[in-house]
This record gives sequence, C-alpha cells and structure tokens, in this order.
Amino acid sequence: MANPIQRHLASLRKFLEEKQLHAFIIPSTDPHLSEYPAAHWASREWISGFTGSAGTVVVTRDKAGLWTDSRYFLQAAKQLDNTGIDLFREGLPTTPTIEEWLISELSEGNSVGIDGNVYAASEAFQLNVKLTMNRLHLITDYDPFAEIWKDRPQIPTNTIFELPVKYSGVKASKKIAQVCSTIEKQGADSLLVASLDTIAWLFNIRGNDVKCNPVAVCFAYVSKKETVIFINPKKLTQEMGQYFKQENIQVADYDKIFDYVSSIPAHTKICLQGSKVSFALYNKIPKMSRIIDVLSPADLMKSKKNETEQEGIRNAMQRDGVALVKFLMWFEKAVPTGEVEEMTIVDKLTEYRSQQDLYVGESFDTIAGYGPNGAIVHYHVTPESSAKVKPEGLQLIDSGAQYFDGTTDITRTVAVGALTEQMKKDYTMVLKGHIGIATCKYPEGTRGSQIDILARKALWDNGLNYLHGTGHGIGHFLNVHEGPQSIRMNENPTTLQPGMVTSNEPGLYRANQYGIRIENLVLTKEDCVTEFGAFYSLETLTLCPIDTTPIIKEMLTKDEISWFNNYHQYVYDRLSPSLSTEEKEWLKDKTKAI
Repeated sequence: MANPIQRHLASLRKFLEEKQLHAFIIPSTDPHLSEYPAAHWASREWISGFTGSAGTVVVTRDKAGLWTDSRYFLQAAKQLDNTGIDLFREGLPTTPTIEEWLISELSEGNSVGIDGNVYAASEAFQLNVKLTMNRLHLITDYDPFAEIWKDRPQIPTNTIFELPVKYSGVKASKKIAQVCSTIEKQGADSLLVASLDTIAWLFNIRGNDVKCNPVAVCFAYVSKKETVIFINPKKLTQEMGQYFKQENIQVADYDKIFDYVSSIPAHTKICLQGSKVSFALYNKIPKMSRIIDVLSPADLMKSKKNETEQEGIRNAMQRDGVALVKFLMWFEKAVPTGEVEEMTIVDKLTEYRSQQDLYVGESFDTIAGYGPNGAIVHYHVTPESSAKVKPEGLQLIDSGAQYFDGTTDITRTVAVGALTEQMKKDYTMVLKGHIGIATCKYPEGTRGSQIDILARKALWDNGLNYLHGTGHGIGHFLNVHEGPQSIRMNENPTTLQPGMVTSNEPGLYRANQYGIRIENLVLTKEDCVTEFGAFYSLETLTLCPIDTTPIIKEMLTKDEISWFNNYHQYVYDRLSPSLSTEEKEWLKDKTKAI
C-alpha cells in the first residue's frame, strides 16, 4: 500500500501528463521568496515529507529527487526513506545540479514546469537559459498544488499590529523617505518589495502569519509619489487603518499587486532584487520601464540596527540570559534523575523564557539533539523521535526567542556526563574558532568570507570541517535568519558594517556520534581609525555561560583564555542582579576563571 508521499507524487505525475509536462520543480518558497513560508505554500514539504527550511524537489514522470544542503543531509535521508525520492547532497563534487540532472533525464523537446509565482525571477531566467540551450522548454504558468492538494491550508488572514517607535527607533514615514533618497542615488524612482521581513521593518508592522517569524503576507511599492501596501483587508484593524494614513501609506488588496505593477507608467525606473521578486511579478512590469536589479537598499538599511534597536537587543539578551540560567540549573539537576527527554528540553526552555518581560514566542523551533541527534545540524525533535538524555556524552541545544525589543539565537553544547578525549578535543577546537571570530578586528570593506577562516583554522589544521555557514544576519523582532550579510566560505559581496547583528556559530558533527556547536550573536561596531583606514570589531551580545567541562585548557592560547574568562565575567556581571541567591551562586561557579 502506497504511503502518503507516494500518493502525492502519483497525483503530481497525473497532473504532469494532463498538462503535457515531463518534469516539475518545487522550491521551498512562496510568492515572497521566504525561507520559512506560511503553511499555504509548504508545497515542497507536502510533496516530499521533508521538513527542512531549504531544499528543492524535482519530479519527473518516473523519478524524483530532493536537493538540499549539508545542514539537512542526515535529516533528509531519514525523511525520504521509502518515498521514492532520491537525495542529492548539494555542495559535493559528485552531485549534479538540478539543471544537469534534468538534461540527463529528459529528451529533446520535453517541457519542465515551475510555478512562476513562487520562483525567483533571477533563478527562473538562469534556468530558462540552461534548458533552452539543451532544447528543453520551460513552462511557468501552473500551480499544480491548487488542484492536487485537496486540504491545502488557506492564505493566513491574521491581523497585523504596529511596532511602536520606542522599539523600532524610527518612524515608518522617515524610513520610507530614506529609502526614496537612496534609490534616487541609484537611478531609480521606485522600489518593489516582496520580502515579508523587509516590509515589516520598513512600515514598523508585525504579524503572525508564519510560525516563529513575526511577519504578515503582503507586498509593497515605495516611491516619492506614493507608497502602497498590498494586504488582505481582513488583516487590518481600525487602528492599523488609521496608522497607515498617519504614515502616508496607501492600502490596496493583496491580489491587486499584479494589476498595479502592470499599470506602472512607462519609463518608470524600478529598483528591485531579482532573487527576491517572483518570476510572475517581475514579468508584470511594463516593457518600457527600466529595471534596476540590485541588492535591496531597504534590506541593507534593515540589517544595520539603529541605536534603539541595538539597545533593545542588548536588553532582550539580558532577559534571555536569565531564562537560560534558570533552564541550565534545572537541566543539570534533572538529567541524573532520568526524567529528561529532548522534548522536555523544548518545553522547559519555553516555560522559562515565557516568564520574561516582552516575550512573544520562539524565534525558531528549538534544536535539542542528544548524542547522535546532535550531529543532525537542524534536528527537529518530535514526540516520536524524542530521545532520553542519559548522564553521558554531549547535548546540543540551539534555541531562541522573539521579544518585542529583539530576537535571540543561541547554541550551547553541554556535557551531561562522561566524555571521550575526542569529544573534548573537538569541543575545544570549535571553541577556538568561536573565539577567533569574537576577537577579530578587520578593515572597513571586509566581507564575511574573508574572516570565515578564523572559525575553521583549528579544525582545518586537523583535517576537520563543518559545511554550514559560520554566521547569518539576525532581525530585530523579525526573522532569525536575515541578510544580506553572512560569514561563510561562499562568496557574498555584502561587507560587514557597523550595526549589523550576525551569528558566530562554528561547529563539528560526527555522524551517528554527536554534534558540537557554540553560538553567540555579535554586533559589528567601529573600533579605530589609523593611517590605514577605519577598522571594525565585534561586540558579543549573547549572555550565557559556555560549558567549561569539555575544554582542554592546554589547547587554548593565553589570549583565548583571557577572552573566555572576560566573557564569563561579563555574563555574571550582567545577569547576576536579576537572579536569586541560589542562581547567583550557580552562575558564579559556571563563570569562574579557567
């Protein structure tokens, strides 16, 4: 008897035959090119059963494959078992690209389908070139899931709310004026925005349409002449209608975006980012208009937190740190009793964080991987998979919260019992990499790829590596993953600039054994100016002790030990005033100098 995924594939293949298509590509995204889409657009998960945040499924009439990155290799292998979908591990030299695989599988004249509403314009253009060169046709008009997904969730209609200036720091009208001034310098007179977090930041609004991400489904068009938000009217309270009037933001129905864009006056110069606008919306722009395809200036502005946002994040970190101390105290006592499972960790973290002021919810699903599960980089625990935490080995906990004044994201790897020498050595190498990023000073104009080696050198020296990025941007009471900056081996032209908040999270994963990751958030700040120019450094924002049990002190340099001890003293100084006497004593012991 076919399992649900096999039935879903059969329905899609029937659709392909009816539409005379020979393959269909299903990305993870929505019309806003979101990393985490609302349930209505979770088509890739529905067709494959794979729940990771990144991955693309390709289905032909007799084969199917999922392409995903190293964070999800182990998870995908488990979830694709007995589905008829093969796993293609991106980034490995033996793995073909989607285009290469399609070219090898299909015959000349065959047609490949995509839903142009959920496919990035830049990627669709590149795909079309490669397919056309090999005499394959790209068809962009179909959404098969509108037909074959019978119980598909509706597009969310949750109401939105204003994020007051006391948290955002700048009024929406002023942000809009700044955007208009910036795009004018780039030769444009308007900006088309589809990214939900960018619109939320720009208009100082937040929503509840996507789990863990306080965003709302909408589009935006910004210009000196008029600024319009395209949103379902059911999402607006009377107060929000008044708010938009006050900020000179016009309101139009969500579905009107295509008509609006297609009627933009000829010769309008439109700024957009082709990787963040769908192929379908891009093609609605009149041919006489000039498209300026660049990194969204609003995204860059959003990434550089203002003083109010920075202070809010520091305050959120302090409250988050208090919750984590309470959790870690409980965890240390509870593990030896045998009462702790991975799901217990998830529940307890939520319990302690929810007691803090301004708490809204989780910033992502907690990753609580004990032992072998820790080697699954983005492990998602379920009641069925929840492992018991034994008093031996390592427990990896990656978690975060949304507060009205900031977003947190932290990973700690905790010794829960006896450790092997290999575990200790691996842990200390990861710690050295973490300190390497935390202490780096770099000249203005430096890209994340140029400092990434600082996180990896100790591992590389021993023939070891991790395949995920070292750092991603973090939103301010917004998405826990945001750009445009990153710290990773892959090239990214965006430089690390003052005000940017980025994660610092080197790791090491030994399949079927354990995983190690140490993550803090860091703020880029101005450091000094010399005859060689301006230099920047990083302020560590996260406040939580790092487990000293697995550390081999002899592997650390004098400077690394100094940073570690200073960080722990800072953690104690910031958190202790908010702790009970017992909690202070516990934290004092956990932050004592090594």
